[in-house]
Amino acid sequence: MAYNKLLVINCDGPETRVGLLEAGILAELYIERRRERGIVGNIYKGKVGRVLPGMQAAFVDIGLDKSAYLHVSDVSGRPEDVRSLWVDEGKGRLIEEEEEEDEGKSDDEEHALRRPAHARIQDLLKENQEVLLQTAKDPIGTKGARSTTYISVPGRHMVFMPTVDHLGISRRIADGKERQRLRKIVEARRPTGAGFVVRTVAEGVPAEVLHDDMEYLIRLWNETLRRAEKVKAPACLYQDLDLVLRTIRDLYTADVERVIIDSKPEHERLHRFLAAFMPHFKTQVELYQGSEPIFDAYGIEMEIGRALERKVWLKSGGYLLIDQLEALTAIDVNTGRFVGRRNQEETITRTNLEAVNEIVDQIRLRNIGGILVLDFIDMDRAQNRQKVSKTLNDALRADRSRTNVTKISELGLVEMTRKRVRESLGRSLTDPCPYCDGRGFLRGRTTVAFDALREVRRRAEALPGEVEIHVHPEVAKLLREDEHEALVDTERRVGKRVHVMAEESFHLQRYEVRAP
Repeated sequence: MAYNKLLVINCDGPETRVGLLEAGILAELYIERRRERGIVGNIYKGKVGRVLPGMQAAFVDIGLDKSAYLHVSDVSGRPEDVRSLWVDEGKGRLIEEEEEEDEGKSDDEEHALRRPAHARIQDLLKENQEVLLQTAKDPIGTKGARSTTYISVPGRHMVFMPTVDHLGISRRIADGKERQRLRKIVEARRPTGAGFVVRTVAEGVPAEVLHDDMEYLIRLWNETLRRAEKVKAPACLYQDLDLVLRTIRDLYTADVERVIIDSKPEHERLHRFLAAFMPHFKTQVELYQGSEPIFDAYGIEMEIGRALERKVWLKSGGYLLIDQLEALTAIDVNTGRFVGRRNQEETITRTNLEAVNEIVDQIRLRNIGGILVLDFIDMDRAQNRQKVSKTLNDALRADRSRTNVTKISELGLVEMTRKRVRESLGRSLTDPCPYCDGRGFLRGRTTVAFDALREVRRRAEALPGEVEIHVHPEVAKLLREDEHEALVDTERRVGKRVHVMAEESFHLQRYEVRAP
C-alpha cells in the first residue's frame, strides 16, 4: 500500500525525536536522549566474563554497567579469529587465516547465518577471552544488551557482513530481473568470504552507486579492525550513526515526500550527509520555519500522549485495552458504545475489523515487541474469523519489524511475536508508579480505612488517652459516613474515643495512628 509519507524531526531541545507520518497519521516514533543513546549496532572489543554451559551462553564485559549476553547461536567460528580478517580495498577480496564453512544462504533482509546446534558454548569461549562483537538489542529493563559475533555494518543500500560468506537480496524486491541485476552487481565486487545483504532501497539504483556504498563499508570495517589492534578490552570500536542521520539512512525512501527539521545546524548537517551519500534526495529536506513547536504543528505531540494511554477508542465507539506486562502484551477488543444496526455477529465482526488496523498502528507507534496476545470479540462464523485474520496479516505488511502470527482461534485469540530491538515507547517515556510499584492498582479507600482501624486496635493500649487517625480526606469521609459503624465498633473494643483527622497532603493509601 502506498502512503503519503512525511518525516518530521524535532532536535532543537534536550532530546531528538523523529515522527514518521503516513497519510497524516503518526505511524512510528523514535526518541534519542543524549545521555541515553541506544547502542544497537555498536561494535565492541569485549572480554568474556562468565561462561554458562547450562544456558549455553556467556556474559561479556563491553564497558557498560551490565555485561552483554551472548548465546551460542550468535557465536561465529572461533571469535578471536575475526581480528585476522582483512578486506583488501584495492583488490576487493577478503584475506583470512582460516576460511569459514558456508552454512547456507537466505534472502531475508535481517537474516544472519547461524552456527550448527551441536556447537557448545564452553568449546567456543573461555573466561577472560577477548572477542569482537556487536550489540543486537539495547539493554531492556533488568537485562543487558544482547550481542552477536556475526557482525553487520549497515549502509544506505546494503549491509556488509565481513564474517559471513553470503549474498542476500531483500524479499521486498519482488521483480526477478531486478534481483538478478543486483546480484550480479554485488558479486562483481564482493570480497571472497565476506557477505552483503542488499536492502530494499537499492532497487533501481545504478551499479556505480552500489559499488561506492560497498567500498565505503569495506573501508569502515578496515578502520574498525585497525582500532581493535590498538585498544584494550573492553572498548567501543564503532558507534552507529545518531538518530538524525540514521533516520535518513534507514527511513528516507522513495515514498517519503519530504523531510522537515526544526534545527538550522542539524539541517545543514543533513544536507552535507545527503550530498555525500544520497545526492538525489537533498532538495527534499526543509527547515521548519513555524512559530509553534514542530510536533505541535503536525499533531504529533497529541498522538504521543494518546500512545501512553491504556484505553484507545475506535471511531465506531468500541475500544482497545492495552496492558504491557513483563512477559507479554495483552490487547483486548471491546464493543463499547457500538451497538450496530443489524445483528450481533455483524456488530462484533465490524468492531474486530476496525480494531485490527488500530492494533497494528498502536503496535508500531508504541514499538511493542516480544509476545503479544490479541483478544478479539468472539465470532461464531469461521468465515468472519478468517476475514479478521487476513486483515491483520495484510495490515502487518506495513510494519518494518519482523512478526509471526498464529491463526485466530474459535475464542477470538491471536498469538503473535514481534521482533524487539529497543524499549517500547511506554517503557521509554514513563516510570513505574512509586505508590503502586508499577502494578497499576492502589488499595481501595475501604481497604485503607479498615487497615487504619486495625492499627488502632494494635496500638490503642500503648497510647495514653484518646486516639487520632490521620488519613486522606476521602478515607476520612468514608469513616465518618458509610463506615461509621465500623469506627464506633473499634471505639467500643479499645475503650477509647477515636477521632478521624483529614489530611489534604496525605496520599490516598497513607494513614497514621497517634495520640492527640
